[in-house]
Amino acid sequence: MDSALRPYRSVLYIPGSKERALEKARGLPCDAIIFDLEDAVTPDAKAQARETLKKALQDGGYGERAKIVRINGLDTDWGVDDVNVLKGAGADAFLLPKVDSVQDIKALDELLGGDTSIWAMIETPLGVLNALEIAAHPRLTGFVAGTNDLAKELNCRNRADRLPMMFALQHMLLAARAYDVICVDGVYNQYLDEEGLAAECEQGRDLGFDGKTLIHPAQVQGANSAFAPTEEEIDLAKRQIAAHEETERAGQGVAVVDGKIVENLHVETAKKTLAKAEAIAGLE
Repeated sequence: MDSALRPYRSVLYIPGSKERALEKARGLPCDAIIFDLEDAVTPDAKAQARETLKKALQDGGYGERAKIVRINGLDTDWGVDDVNVLKGAGADAFLLPKVDSVQDIKALDELLGGDTSIWAMIETPLGVLNALEIAAHPRLTGFVAGTNDLAKELNCRNRADRLPMMFALQHMLLAARAYDVICVDGVYNQYLDEEGLAAECEQGRDLGFDGKTLIHPAQVQGANSAFAPTEEEIDLAKRQIAAHEETERAGQGVAVVDGKIVENLHVETAKKTLAKAEAIAGLE
């Protein structure tokens, strides 16, 4: 699939150490998988987890799902070995945790050999404040909001509306959009709370996130629904495009749909909506 059209509605964390989970992930309807070697793997299991994950990636079977490996930080005892073992194994990108500055991305890019996509966890105050320079790195293609760590660092209260974190979320989104970087929202911890997940997904979609990171397969369908174009949005997009084209053919001034003016920027958005819907349909 064209990477520019690839959807990232549901980005599921999978422990890189668990063969059963790695196998099950091949049949889950998520758009992307983060194979986690960091938080999901204990220190004494990290070396074996690399080999387990390497074999799973080489065996394949993950279809059109984006395959992202979250390594340990390069300042830990495991990060460099994660890169050395797994580069070339078939991952689409490497996700670096706790990115504070573009220097962190440069260090990973050098280890990877300068030819692999890099994603960054934005989960520290410095990471948020430096998001623009991080997004500008030519190898950087994705941001992940690390909302749990960020909340800890900010010492903010956990609120359903996420108001204490809103500046940070919007700042990383602004940086991502400035450089055409994918940006996915943080996890929702109460994985059995469908209503809470739906509300946070809706908020994330309204803010402009491309999708949401997930901690349990039960959350996949909710995220897929929330971040996909609705039937109403698809219908409106088609009518906007048709009205604009008809106006141009007729040599008239301005197209109008549902009492609202349709300009070039609306048509561009409409075409993106239809392209996203088509890409999603190709996954199902």
